[in-house]
Amino acid sequence: MIPQKVRNIMKEQITHELESYYIYLSMAAYFHSMNLDGMAHWMRCQAHEETIHAMKFFDHIYNRGGVVELRDVKQLKTAWASPIEPWKDAYEHEQFITSKINGVMKVAREENDYAAEPLLNWFVNEQIEEEATTSKIYEEMKRIGDSKDGLFMIDRELGARVFSPGSPFDPAAYQAAG
Repeated sequence: MIPQKVRNIMKEQITHELESYYIYLSMAAYFHSMNLDGMAHWMRCQAHEETIHAMKFFDHIYNRGGVVELRDVKQLKTAWASPIEPWKDAYEHEQFITSKINGVMKVAREENDYAAEPLLNWFVNEQIEEEATTSKIYEEMKRIGDSKDGLFMIDRELGARVFSPGSPFDPAAYQAAG
């Protein structure tokens, strides 16, 4: 059985992961509106990844005999002034999520919930990757500045990201479903 304090903070983390989904999908919409479809594609992939993260916590709670009650999700932001701003926000958001994951780990350790450690170690490592990736893209965006050629090149590069298998955000998946 999952300790109550761990269950509660994991339910809170599900909300944070779903809010992450919302913000990345909002960023995708923004980039589509700017005809930066490569960046929009990258954000769609990221949004899908965030739903997977939420489900990892969901399943962990459920598999350990806990009940999952979903909470309201806030729309964090929907507009940006320039293509660099979403990348700055993405990096800062991943830092925020890292702090939340660390908080879940702290509670699990305080509660001697050793069964939570494998899941949480996965998330700790995932956050290293998430911060590194968004930081790198943000730094590249800063370097290109107002260069339209640079923006075109990075947009094309980011469009090469591959969706997780079965992603509902992959246009090929929902077009095939008819």
